[in-house]
Amino acid sequence: MDIHKILVPVGRSDFADIRKNGYYYIDKSSLIKELLQDDGVQVTLITRPRRFGKTLAMDMLYNFFDIRKDSLDLFKGLSIFEDQALCSAWMNQSPTLFLSLKSVDGADLEGAYEMIVSAIAELYQEHLYLMDSDKLHAFDKRLFYRIASKEAGLAEIKNSLASLIRMMASHYGRPVILLLDEYDVPLAKASEKGYYKEMLDVMKGLMQAVKDNRDLRSAVVTGCLKIAKESIFTGTNNFVSDTVSDTRIDRYFGFTQAEVDRLLLDTGLSEHASKIREWYDGYRFGRQAIYCPWDVMNYVRELLFNPSSLPKNFWENTSDNAIIRTFLDRTSFDVKEKFEALLAGGYVQEPITETLTYDTLGATETDLWSILYFTGYLTRAEPQRASTDRSSPGRLLLKIPNREVMEIFRRSVTLWFTDRSTTSDRRELFDALWAGDDRKLTTLLSDLLFDTISYHDYQETFYHAFLTGLVSNAGFAVESNSETGLGRADLVIKDRKGRRAVVIEAKWVDKESGLQKACGEALQQIEDRQYAKKIQRAGFNQVQRLGIAFWKKTCLVKSPES
Repeated sequence: MDIHKILVPVGRSDFADIRKNGYYYIDKSSLIKELLQDDGVQVTLITRPRRFGKTLAMDMLYNFFDIRKDSLDLFKGLSIFEDQALCSAWMNQSPTLFLSLKSVDGADLEGAYEMIVSAIAELYQEHLYLMDSDKLHAFDKRLFYRIASKEAGLAEIKNSLASLIRMMASHYGRPVILLLDEYDVPLAKASEKGYYKEMLDVMKGLMQAVKDNRDLRSAVVTGCLKIAKESIFTGTNNFVSDTVSDTRIDRYFGFTQAEVDRLLLDTGLSEHASKIREWYDGYRFGRQAIYCPWDVMNYVRELLFNPSSLPKNFWENTSDNAIIRTFLDRTSFDVKEKFEALLAGGYVQEPITETLTYDTLGATETDLWSILYFTGYLTRAEPQRASTDRSSPGRLLLKIPNREVMEIFRRSVTLWFTDRSTTSDRRELFDALWAGDDRKLTTLLSDLLFDTISYHDYQETFYHAFLTGLVSNAGFAVESNSETGLGRADLVIKDRKGRRAVVIEAKWVDKESGLQKACGEALQQIEDRQYAKKIQRAGFNQVQRLGIAFWKKTCLVKSPES
């Protein structure tokens, strides 16, 4: 394969586009056979984190099943094509509906509902041939027109999927396959913005299409979370779900090690395998170790343009990561020690519930651990799937999957601490800083350290972020690692109105007995490199110099006078 002609599809979820235009495709077509093996199941719900290939997989199913398409060339060379009997029986033999709700959003119910109406109208417009069908009654055609032209009422919209399935089954004389992608996005957005109950009512109506529907051959539904059956899937028979804990289709969403190895070989990038594994591997779906496909494809694309590109966080930009902040902001339970264990590369063992409802998310600590697990922020630690303690069934050993997600956690923790610090009363802290009161500062900083969440194995970057967060946004100029004198001071705080400043040099030590010596070295560095003199020459009359040494959650502050 000519690596210079490889086209890496990033942000493309159109299966036909990828296959027709020669984009690199990792073959997941055997998913079709897996789903067809259990033909007695009418509704299959597949939940996976965002950016793990759900929409592309659904579009592949759409191209395979839809009776209006001729998909023979699209599937030639793929694994499913080896089963000619299956392809003859199923390829392009069923009327098929494909609806994705992944783009539904809105600041209020009205805005989100309009987006649903538009998505439904576009779906109807794809099937305008039904308006000419001699198998449909005039009443159905009038209903079809109202929905397609966005003139339908709420009741008609809630029943719109069931109505379209019925019309298509009448036209073709055979039952319909429904593919509903990201079904829970409207509910997630509604929960965030305060109109959950109203949106739930709309979604319950739409989901009537999968409940005991004789015109429905089967349905595949995808999302991030499995919404409680009594909340949205009430009355649905022949309903099965496949979550990140299940093994049936564990290798079809995300990339396996063998698939990544082949991709890197084909692109001539095998030398980057260890970096890609460190940053983007680590998920466990069922029995499979899985890479995040969104990250792998983005990074491979960058490497093809620039082989010296370093790994970075691609997944983070696809969400605001609010769930971690929700966890940290809760005061009804204390997760600091558990977060510290995770941030140090360790594990926590927590009960997990598969069935959730967006209106009660975060009501319990178990809910929040469950959300972090099912949305990909945490993964099951291998080899242990669940606790062997029979008194606590459903407990999983969890860890942060990789370097990328670790960075998300660390930034979230730093931002949480900074926000909390800037809204607290820091007058006592700044009074001690301006006065150079090292004893008071030692007590205050040690108390604050005890109350925060440590990470990065207590290294210097953690303590620097800790100090910066404490003094930010307080009305004073804060310079971090700024150029002063003959080098860079760790932190400089300036009160221009009062013409006073504080220069801080911080050290971290690996044992408590080293605190005193490290403080002395920090003060000597301020003196030797003349950090304070340049500030004094700029017109600041009072410049405090402080050496601070940290050991785990203990600190010692010293001034030259002590």
